[in-house]
Order: sequence, then structure tokens, then C-alpha cells
Amino acid sequence: MNQGFIRVAAATPKIKVADPEYNAGEILKLMSQGAADHTKVMVFPELSITGYTCGDLFLQNSLIAGAKEQLKVILEQSRDYDMISFVGLPWQHRGKLYNTAAVICRGELLGLVPKTHIPNYSEFYELRHFTPGRQTVTLIDWEGKLIPMGTNLLFACTTIPDLILAAEICEDVWACCPPSISHACAGATVIANCSASDETVGKDSYRDSLICGQSARLVCGYIYANAGEGESTQDLVFGGHNIIAENGTRLSVSRRFGHETIYADMDLERLAGERRRMTTYPARAMISPVSYTSVEFSLNREPLKLRRFIDPAPFVPRDSGERNRRCEEILSIQAMGLKKRLEHTGITHAVLGISGGLDSTLALLVTARAFDMLRIPRDHILAITMPCFGTTDRTYHNACIMTERLGAKLREIDIKESVLSHFRDIGHDPDNRDVTYENSQARERTQILMDAANQVNGLVIGTGDMSELALGWATYNGDHMSMYGVNVSVPKTLVRHLVRYYADTCREDELKAVLLDVLDTPVSPELLPPDGGVISQKTEDLVGPYELHDFFLYYILRFGYSPAKIYRMANHAFGEEYEKETILKWLKVFYHRFFTQQFKRSCLPDGPKVGSVAVSPRGDLRMPSDASSRLWLKELEELS
Repeated sequence: MNQGFIRVAAATPKIKVADPEYNAGEILKLMSQGAADHTKVMVFPELSITGYTCGDLFLQNSLIAGAKEQLKVILEQSRDYDMISFVGLPWQHRGKLYNTAAVICRGELLGLVPKTHIPNYSEFYELRHFTPGRQTVTLIDWEGKLIPMGTNLLFACTTIPDLILAAEICEDVWACCPPSISHACAGATVIANCSASDETVGKDSYRDSLICGQSARLVCGYIYANAGEGESTQDLVFGGHNIIAENGTRLSVSRRFGHETIYADMDLERLAGERRRMTTYPARAMISPVSYTSVEFSLNREPLKLRRFIDPAPFVPRDSGERNRRCEEILSIQAMGLKKRLEHTGITHAVLGISGGLDSTLALLVTARAFDMLRIPRDHILAITMPCFGTTDRTYHNACIMTERLGAKLREIDIKESVLSHFRDIGHDPDNRDVTYENSQARERTQILMDAANQVNGLVIGTGDMSELALGWATYNGDHMSMYGVNVSVPKTLVRHLVRYYADTCREDELKAVLLDVLDTPVSPELLPPDGGVISQKTEDLVGPYELHDFFLYYILRFGYSPAKIYRMANHAFGEEYEKETILKWLKVFYHRFFTQQFKRSCLPDGPKVGSVAVSPRGDLRMPSDASSRLWLKELEELS
């Protein structure tokens, strides 16, 4: 099972203008290479059998006939290639010439898709030679068989679920109403574009954004193959700018000014899942006045060793500039959410627990920003440090210095005696360091925060992040509870970058130094006594690495992938860092905890959504608290 992944290609052969025999040979070379590389879909440029720049030679019978003859050669010699290809050529039908894409699979001509929008402006004068294609599908005779010709053709693979192809040609995608819109609405998941777009200054950037944008708008894969070296340079230059995109993400792009073949492993399950999730995406049964003809074909399903880049940190942009912009935007969303809540309630004080850890640090930074927006003095923020059995000097001092440097009010309340008194009340032995020992501290801290908030008429700001909520790594009615949770949809891997961004842009040296030390501190709830003065309880030793859990979380909630697919992708993304057995171990832990801990997420306090994944029971995750995980865990056991 390839779990929806298929290899696709956009190929630019080096051609000779008006030499179909030579061009067919170059096309076949690239088809052979693609087939050997397990490519299932290959797209060639517009009019690639003849060349796009033939001009009035398109009026010559010899060129039109020669193109057909070479199509026969391509069909004959590609019989053993297990892929579907789109090849451009001129086609005469009922006395008119059409600019078409021939759709080829295993030596058969499946159909001809004519160009809809024929440009006749600036450097283009195609109407001199070609007639616009029609949506209505007609049947043409080809070697004694009736072949469909028309723009409204879908090519559906019977052996690869979700592989439904359609085509448009060059200018079609530049038009105000591209054919690919109706193709996608009719069910096409992958659009092939045979193109001959010449190069002018800056056009490549626009072309790139156009193709990526169209793939995003249509939630589809888009394979754009452009004419390149060999086309006439009498008036124009063609750069062979090939692009493969998937739902707005550029998977592969060629260098310009050559003849390059680019490959990408496309994820059809991602496209199908996204369409299923979007209630505004039209159902195929609801389409349109204009009917489509579906042509079936089959391809072998074979193992595919992924070459697709799978980002191990899907919540964190790789580019530093984009990452900084993202961090600034998230901090603004968090602060704006809190600002509105404070304005609505008329509250001018905030209370939060400050531990010297990452989450409470981010919450304090966000609260300070919200207060600045409202022009409320920062000393109306009450940061309470509540040392107990597991508190270390390092985190304690960081919490104190940070609060002071941000201008908030610091209050220290040692909770050891309160917790010990509580142990006596319930008959718990303090030497028994079980979950009661740990959670009693968390609940005592929450009680103090709530009561202190009553004292100052303030709002308790939650500090827990989305990764902890996904795992249920929070004490119910302890740190799980607040009056507004600013970090509720920020994953742990992103929390770190937000604090780093604040440190990097901070002008105050002492605050920056503290933030950097917080970043250096192991993640811990500090509920067990330190070992030699240092943190003894490290969260990631107990529940697993957050970078793995955030990866699992993203693909489970964002795309609904199966456990086996997530395991495969995680191995691909983290193969050099974690053993397969380690990844499987923590994936099982994630699924188990994710299902059993939903009851904590079902009653989350309010908090702002910042990204495409969130766990709010009022928004993104309507999941029953008592759902069974058996189906998912069984699939993981079968991988063991």
C-alpha cells in the first residue's frame, strides 16, 4: 500500500521546431526514464511533438500529418510504460485545427483535450491557427477506435484511489475562469497543464504563485510542464519553467532556461481528506449543467520509496524570515484574544502562575503585550510563584527575574505546608510519590490563583499548551483550568520558537538572558523533588519527545491520516534521529493518551485559535470523551 502517494513528473524535452520525429524520440527518452523511476503521471509541454513556435507551419498538411504519425510511434513504444502521459500536438478535426493534449496510457490513446482559451494578444497569435476547444465531448476515429475529444474529460484510475486527472493547456490557467475549476468540481484531483509560456522579466514569480494558488483554491495536485530549450528564439525565449504543486504547496520546481524533468511524490489522500473536511467544497453529484465524460484506465500499484520532503516540524516554518513573521503574528493573535476578554469583562488585572518554564513564560509575555495594547500598567499583572517539593533554584530565580524585568508584580506563596496539610486531611503518605502526590500540588496552585484573582478582581490566565492537552498531560481542575488560556492552541515545538523570537527581539539584556536560560531548561512539571538540586522529572522522558508528538498531532487532526501512514511519514522525517521502534512506541503512547484524555479537552476554558490545528471542543475537535481507540491501536500493533 502506498497510502495515497504517487510519483508525478513535469518533463521538458529539448526539441527541434517542426521536427516531429526528433521530438518524439526525445519525448520517449524522458518517458522511459520516468517509467523506470516509478512515475505514474508525466506531463509534457504544449505542442511538444511539433514545437510551439512553428507559426504558419501549422497550416501545412505535412506538419499536421507528421505529428499524428509520431503520436503513433509514441503510443507503440510506450506500451510497456506503466504510467499515464499528457503530450501536446496539433489535431485537425472537422476542418479545424486544435491545440490538444493527447492522453496516453500503456500504448493507448485515451482521449484528446483541446485548449479552451486561445490567446491573441501581445506576442501571442494562436487564433491565426487554432480553434477554441469545446466542453461537449465528441468521438473521433483513431486507428479504428472511437476516442473522446473535448475539454470535459476526466481520466479515472481504477487501481489507485483518488487519482482522477483532467487537463488544461497553458493560457487556460491564466484566464479569469480556468477549465480546471469545473474539472476539480467534477472530481479531478490532479490537473495536468501542457504549457508554452515564454519568459519575460518577473514572469516566473507570477507563474509560480499562479500555479500554487490554483492548486490551493481547487485543493488539487497541479503538474505544469513548460516549453523550453529548442523552441524558436526568433522573438521569444522559453525557459522550461516546470512546477508541481499540491494544495498550495510547491513540491518541485525546475531551474529555468533549460530542459529539465522534475519529479515529486504527491499525496492524493491529503487532497481527498481536505476536500472531505471542507463543507464548502462541492460534492461531485451536485455539479453542473455541463456533463463530463469519464475515461477509466489502470496502473500497477507498487511499493514507492518516498523522496518527498516531510517536515519534521510541521508547525514551525523552516525559513527564518517566515518563522519570525509567524511568531509575531501568533503573539498578536494571542494578545488580541486576551485584550478582547479583558475589555469585555472590564477587568484590569490578570493573575498567572509563573514557574520559570516555557509555557508560563510565554503566557506572561502575551499578557504583558495585551496590557500594553490596553494601556493598562503592567504592575496590574500578578505573577505568583508557588515553590513546592520539586522547585529548583534555577527555575525559581528565572521566574522572579523575568517578572521583575517585565514590570509585573511578583508574589511568592510557598505551598509545601498547605500540600502536606492536605495530605494529612486525606490520609496520604508524603513518601508515596504517586499521582496524588503530584496532582495535589497542581490543584493547590490553581486554587491559589483563583482565590488571588478574586482578591484583585482579576482574570486567571492559563499557561498550558496544545501539546499537553493532546496528551492529557495536565491535572484535571489543576493547571488544566483557567479563566482564559492564551496558549491553548500553540504546540510545544512552537512555544519554544515564540519565546526565542521574543528573546531575539528584546532590547533588555537581563530579560533576554533569562529567556535564553528558560529555553535551555528541560521541560518539567517539577512535581518531584530535585536530584542534587537539578530537575529530576523530565516530561519528555515520561511521555516522549514533543517533536514526535507534535508531528503525530498535526497529521492526525489536520489530515486524518491512518496510524500506519503517520508511522511511515515519521520514519521518513525522523529516520536519522529516532529508531523505528522508538517512533512506534511513542506513537502508541500518543494514540492511547489522545483517546483516554479527551474528557479534559471536552471542558477546556476559552482561548484563541492560532493555526490550522486546534483542540477546542467548541471549534475544531468535536470528539466524544468515551470513544474507543481499539481500531487505531490495532493497526499499530500490526506494524510491530
